[in-house]
Amino acid sequence: MSKNNKVLVVDDEPDILELLQYNLEKEGYEVRTAPSGMKGIEVAKEFLPQLILLDIMMPKMDGVETCRRIKEITKLKDVFIIFLTARSEEYSEVAAFDAGADDYLTKPIKPRALMSRVSAFFRRDSKNKIEHESVKIGRLIIDRSSYVVKKNDEEIVLPKKEFELLYFLTQHPNTVFSRDDLLKKIWGTDVFVVPRTVDVHIRKVREKIGEDYIKTVKGIGYKFENID
Repeated sequence: MSKNNKVLVVDDEPDILELLQYNLEKEGYEVRTAPSGMKGIEVAKEFLPQLILLDIMMPKMDGVETCRRIKEITKLKDVFIIFLTARSEEYSEVAAFDAGADDYLTKPIKPRALMSRVSAFFRRDSKNKIEHESVKIGRLIIDRSSYVVKKNDEEIVLPKKEFELLYFLTQHPNTVFSRDDLLKKIWGTDVFVVPRTVDVHIRKVREKIGEDYIKTVKGIGYKFENID
């Protein structure tokens, strides 16, 4: 495992930080830890991890707010965030994914399951960096090499998952994909995310490129239409 694979763990429980840091470092990852959301943001800015393990229930600033603030930082907008949540917690999955989360794990954390999830992310991230292609559809230009979308020559900022979702749909115009199809294609089978995650990301993409490109096919899923 390359030392370039950097993971930040943010949790207010010292035992959790110690357990996760030990297991991650044993697998060869470069690891930093933070005991609070505010400290996590500070460390993330300096450390620039590819992956953050983020506890939801923390004092002063919870994981959802921490996630939202991290995603607002330009250099960290594409960081992959896995939420850590206790089974007894009642929180909105929509709010979590809306804030920018990509996945979540339930406590108590099982080290083997965690390592599998982390390893799957880095494999998939490495594979995604291989493909580079630019696509022009009507007024939209989608450049996979730079992860830039332009509409009428105006640059539109999309986080990584939103970009990949849009890019995939544009590669298959007028083809209807179910939420499960899109979860497998964009998030992969190793990541546990719920179907409503797709709805959240579709909504965000529509807000940025316009409502008319991605159509909802009631009871089935979504498709991309070239409206220009």
